[in-house]
Amino acid sequence: MKGLLTTLKHIWSVEELRKRIIYTLLLILVYRVGSYIILPGIDAKQLVSSSDQGGILALINMFAGGAFSRASVMALGIMPYISASIVMQLMGMAVPVVQKMQKEGESGRKKITRYTRLLTIVICLFQGPTYIAAFVGSDAVPGGMTILWWMQTVSILTAGTMFVTWIGERITDRGLGNGVSLIITIGIIANLPSAFIAELASKITGGGMVLMLIEIVVLLFVILLTILLVQGTRRIPVQTAKRVIGRGNRQAEAGGQRSYIPLKLNQSGVMPIIFAQALMFIPALFGGSVGSAFSNPAGVWYNGLFFLLIVVFTYFYTAITMNPNQMADELKRNGSFIPGIKPGRDTSEFIDNLISKLVFPGSIFLGIIAILPAFAMNAGISTGFAYFFGGTSLLIMVGVVLDTLQQIESHLLNRHYDGLMKGGRIKGRNSESAVSMTQSL
Repeated sequence: MKGLLTTLKHIWSVEELRKRIIYTLLLILVYRVGSYIILPGIDAKQLVSSSDQGGILALINMFAGGAFSRASVMALGIMPYISASIVMQLMGMAVPVVQKMQKEGESGRKKITRYTRLLTIVICLFQGPTYIAAFVGSDAVPGGMTILWWMQTVSILTAGTMFVTWIGERITDRGLGNGVSLIITIGIIANLPSAFIAELASKITGGGMVLMLIEIVVLLFVILLTILLVQGTRRIPVQTAKRVIGRGNRQAEAGGQRSYIPLKLNQSGVMPIIFAQALMFIPALFGGSVGSAFSNPAGVWYNGLFFLLIVVFTYFYTAITMNPNQMADELKRNGSFIPGIKPGRDTSEFIDNLISKLVFPGSIFLGIIAILPAFAMNAGISTGFAYFFGGTSLLIMVGVVLDTLQQIESHLLNRHYDGLMKGGRIKGRNSESAVSMTQSL
């Protein structure tokens, strides 16, 4: 406890870190206040309930921090920007113009960011009317849904999303952590107290406090497994050949250092779950017994198909994002090589074989974590609290918390303070000072 207090004191004593923390907290406060501001002309008491319908609707409401079900000016949240980012990322794999921008460095990144913002506006203009028609309803608008009201409301929803996007970018630039991911995490965590209190109340009423303790222990165990999935990395040693620089007496040797290519166990992150979740809408469109079987988030058929889609998309997403040939060419161009492996084709085959061995257990592990909320629901845990036992929400929370801790760790170590964890478990605090080659590849 004394060590923790000392570490917190060190964190607060670093001026730059202190300013970043305060700046981040203030912007998060603005975001949370904005999520409670109801759209003009709407009677909140007459809103169509969407948070209790489960499935993707409850997930979207969780990501928006409850703003979705409250018809807030930020009801669409950051999700349109996430969708636009995913589209631009996929276009970067197939469209030559976007691929060229990705290789232009900082100028190309600014162009992609500008196009992502424009695409976000377009998505909002489509999602805004859909959201109003499906979840607001005419009964919630006492003054009537006039054309002027529609235009006004869609404009406000679009402006709200762009404002949330601006907050996320400011946090990334001047705050602490990745702003967009942090906003999603805050929205998820905002639902935790109410879900926990509701679950606790039900257990107290039913006399199941022992079960509540078991649930907490299981939740902690699942969080530990998720951390292992997010942090699991296979490092490929890379040796850089020595080069002689200069002439005559001014000659100097450069290179000869060992670095590592980190290959994560879960290289695709939460993308396979997002893609699979989107496709799970299709069976429900057929209706009847087939639609009902595949639309129950706690059902066997739903989760079986969901699991298979996650495994397939993990292989697909890893295949289109990880290019062993390009990695091998970059190593050869930089005068680097994997010890014991010939540069060129042999290096490419070695990396490809290693990625294949990592994808299978990673995809199975990711699929299991994704369907854990269904097991929690079938075990008698309320829907709201069950979503914290796995799925996209837990993966995002763990990833963002680890990334934020890593940034704090870097600030402390740069000023010769002990990090948050002396055991060096947080990725980035490595006594070997291994140089990550992910960015260059």
